[in-house]
Amino acid sequence: DRISTAIDSAFGTEDEFRTLCDVADAHGGSVIDDIVPGHTGKGADFRLAEMGYKDYPGIYHMVEIPPEDWALLPEVPEGEDSVNLDPAAEHELSERGYIIGALQRVIFYTPGVKETNWSATAPVTGPDGVSRRWVYLHYFKQGQPSINWLDPTFAGMRLVIGDALHSLGELGAGALRLDANGFLGVEKSAEGLPAWSEGHSLSHAANHIIAGMVRKVGGFTFQELNLTIEDIRDTGAVGADLSYDFIGRPGYHHALATGQTEFLRLALTSSLELGVQPVQLVHGLQNHDELTYELVHWATRHGDDVYRFRGREITGGELAEEVRADLTERLTGAADFNRVFTQNGIACTTASLIAATRGVSRLDEVTDADVPTIREAHLLLCAYNAWQPGVFALSGWDLVGMLTVPAEEIADLLRAGDTRWIERGAHDLLGVDPEATRSAAGMPRGRALYGPLPEQLRDPGSFASRLSRILELRRRHGIATATQVDIPEVAHPGMLVLVHRLDDGDPRGEAPMQVTVLNFGAEPTEGTVRSEQLIPHSVVVDAETEEETGRVDDLQSFSVSLPPYGARFFLLSAPPAD
Repeated sequence: DRISTAIDSAFGTEDEFRTLCDVADAHGGSVIDDIVPGHTGKGADFRLAEMGYKDYPGIYHMVEIPPEDWALLPEVPEGEDSVNLDPAAEHELSERGYIIGALQRVIFYTPGVKETNWSATAPVTGPDGVSRRWVYLHYFKQGQPSINWLDPTFAGMRLVIGDALHSLGELGAGALRLDANGFLGVEKSAEGLPAWSEGHSLSHAANHIIAGMVRKVGGFTFQELNLTIEDIRDTGAVGADLSYDFIGRPGYHHALATGQTEFLRLALTSSLELGVQPVQLVHGLQNHDELTYELVHWATRHGDDVYRFRGREITGGELAEEVRADLTERLTGAADFNRVFTQNGIACTTASLIAATRGVSRLDEVTDADVPTIREAHLLLCAYNAWQPGVFALSGWDLVGMLTVPAEEIADLLRAGDTRWIERGAHDLLGVDPEATRSAAGMPRGRALYGPLPEQLRDPGSFASRLSRILELRRRHGIATATQVDIPEVAHPGMLVLVHRLDDGDPRGEAPMQVTVLNFGAEPTEGTVRSEQLIPHSVVVDAETEEETGRVDDLQSFSVSLPPYGARFFLLSAPPAD
């Protein structure tokens, strides 16, 4: 996470970053930098705020507690600079008018570590000789104090906008990732209810300002907003140009873990019904965070709504609990190499996730004989994400097939409870140092199932070579800017069918149809694709082999067969003239 607005010297200099951006641009690429408009780390800005220096306290949601009420604050342990408030202290400070109190939820909730969103600092002496204690808001961890977008000094807003324009105008980045941008407004509620802190109108206004500034200088933004589908829709309408796909991501993991696509289909159809097309989303595999399974859409705003799932009617809250339980049991129940991360999700790599669904319980049980099946399932997930409209994203960990790092090798990093370090193993994309066991920063090297890219690209059957063919179909047929028109019911529980119009985002004219058919099961399957969007007698062609496989019948359907973890990309041409 960002601590300040400067580049850490461990990663290089500003001139080196500019060179990186220039080289990317010369090759038709773009470097995406990031800003975190919701919080900073505890760098110089926060330390100056603690000392009460000039406008710096205005950057944060922080309240100075007078010495006569320090007894309300918990003691800060020796060696620490702050301590989390327990619910009783939070309530008392709220009753006395110091803070707005409890928020809608406690992200990263951990008993005894983070029970509220507020922490108290130790006494800090300022340049004026005055010793102060503060209570400050942090939506996330204690070391991530939240920025105040409504302070009269506008200090936080100045910091964020200055950071954004510096990245784009001075360093040469082409785009910005917005992190924690759904938590920029907070307002005290009446009648003892938690404070309004998610989807607040101030967040929409602040996002509008940020995105507008970025577009003004020729860049674009994407947001990593893990809230409801409506929040993703509404924030995207006024702010970021694209949103990370928190809608389908837990769904496709659930489909792989259970061999059933019912929840994934529910998520995708709900997205279309609520006005979020997949072309607006960044569909990703592993990133730096955990496999998020909070399912905020179902657990919060739609917690009391009723859905049909597994042959019965259940509420959204019950649906979220059931899906989370499935993922936890399938991915961490027997496997000792994936770990739950607080209430947010599961720390794992894509390869270790697949290994767990295959029944592997220990890392050393993954043999060379297991790699082909893991690779097939991994390519299935690539096809799911790449063969639908929107942006496709994957990481270096995906490209080399990384497993998680054994916990005993990073015990010091796990001590504070952040299990995500197991998924961030050092890796060597280009194979420049095969003998290295750690990164320059000291991170242990994880086990890479697929090997470095140069080696993979010499093998037409490797993960990277076959991924390149998936991406070629995506490029050749313009699936990135297509329109998704149907997520039909399926003939087999492990199947998923996505129907697209290849219209380059313009639905007004006629355009060919495309159908993605996927098998999330470990067994081969045969079934029927049926959709009202299909035109009877259309010719069905497998785009990879360019062979005709059949015709759409009068019931607007055609037959398909799939191997285990299979993926097929079909093109439908107009029926021949009479």
